Amino acid sequence: MRIAVAGATGNIGSLTVAALERSGHEVTRISRSLGVDLVGGEGLDQALAGVDAVVDATNGPVSSEAETVAYFAATTANLLAAEQRAGVRHHVLLSIVGVDRVPGNAHYAGKREQERLVAAGPVPWTIVPATQFHDFAGMVASWTEQDGVATIAPLLVQPIAPADLADVLAEVAAGGPKGRYADVAGPETQDLVDMARRTLAAQGRQVKLVPTWSGGIFDATMAGDILLPTPDARLTPTTFDQWLTATHPVPVPSAP
Repeated sequence: MRIAVAGATGNIGSLTVAALERSGHEVTRISRSLGVDLVGGEGLDQALAGVDAVVDATNGPVSSEAETVAYFAATTANLLAAEQRAGVRHHVLLSIVGVDRVPGNAHYAGKREQERLVAAGPVPWTIVPATQFHDFAGMVASWTEQDGVATIAPLLVQPIAPADLADVLAEVAAGGPKGRYADVAGPETQDLVDMARRTLAAQGRQVKLVPTWSGGIFDATMAGDILLPTPDARLTPTTFDQWLTATHPVPVPSAP
């Protein structure tokens, strides 16, 4: 099959491209850096010529809720319209577990708008809701770190290895449209503060973590099990510890 990946140069997009190519598919990469602009639509028709399916793994700027929603609305509408013109038979959208349960978060609002447009759109679709990635905790800590101190919300999550998620997206794209797919998550529930502490330790960095619901983009509306997958979720194999070991190997001491 010929499958296009929107957001092909991003973290999940690039891994999805690799997973598709390992399975023998012909992949078209869609990214602004590669000359295809989802905001203005330039290059989309050429990129989608002969494409059977599209995986949308794009991300967007997180600013105000209105701006984020407008961005996702424009890019999704342009992509779906171009897919319809090209005769694409399957649109796969990467979304977030619990996206309908989290108010007041600009990124989640943008993803909800994406889901709405895809579900009402002209192209047969599958929406794949996934949990946070294994590298999420370290990223969140980096957003607030200042002078060796970082605040972090004590979120309860069930994180997934990015490569595992890419494998699922590649598998789904190669099949037929399924509507809303099962939640996709990693095998274990984790506390975000503990994940951040272990990530920083693996990186050899000393950062004091201050667990708090105040002053960040995550508040107490995201406490409890709101971000956890449903009981019928599809669980992927790689644990957080396995991912951490693979991505931050302990240096081997040199011989004396």
